[in-house]
Formats: sequence, structure tokens, C-alpha cells
Amino acid sequence: MKLFGIQQNRRTFIRWKIYVDRARMYIGYISFVMIAFMFLNDFKDETIRTFLDENKLITYPVMMVLFMVFSLILGRLDTKLGLRKEEMRNAASENPVTMEILQNIKEIKQKLNDKR
Repeated sequence: MKLFGIQQNRRTFIRWKIYVDRARMYIGYISFVMIAFMFLNDFKDETIRTFLDENKLITYPVMMVLFMVFSLILGRLDTKLGLRKEEMRNAASENPVTMEILQNIKEIKQKLNDKR
């Protein structure tokens, strides 16, 4: 099937899904910046609001740097605790392609051991 001159098959849809997943990461960065600005604009206290409005060129960049430092600390903590490794291990064990590759490796090892 063709749509807009592009052959539509399973590989095309998988490629598009990968593109969307990669773009989602960058959209997350944009969301991060927007949340930081919303956080700063949400202060209702008059003294804080006045300070922020009068010093936007200082407070907004400082707050962005603080958010970045906080994010780096959280990322480092995640790495130290090994949460990402465990997440990837669980995802791999649920992936049928990965499990098929693992099974093939086990069969190759068994054949090599049998030949010795």
C-alpha cells in the first residue's frame, strides 16, 4: 500500500515510531523549560512576585541553572542506584527478539561445548 508516495508496511511504521520516540525526548526538554518558567510565574506572594518581576534577567537564568543542577543530581542518583540498568534488563527480558537472540547464543555455546 502506498500513501503520499511512501510504501506502507510494518517497517515503515516501526521507523516512524522510532522517530516519534526520539522526538519525544526533545519535547521533554522543551517541557522542562516551560515548567520552570511556569513555576517562577506562579508565585502569588507580592514581595516575591515584585522581586522576580524586577530582576528577570538575573532570577530566570539562575533558576534555570538550579533546575539543571537538580536534574543532574537526580540523574546521577538514578545512575548510582542502577535503576536504568534494571529497567533495561526488564525491558530486554520482555522483548521477544532479544530472547530469541539469547536462545540462539545458548544453542551456539552448547554446540561449541559438544564439539570439545
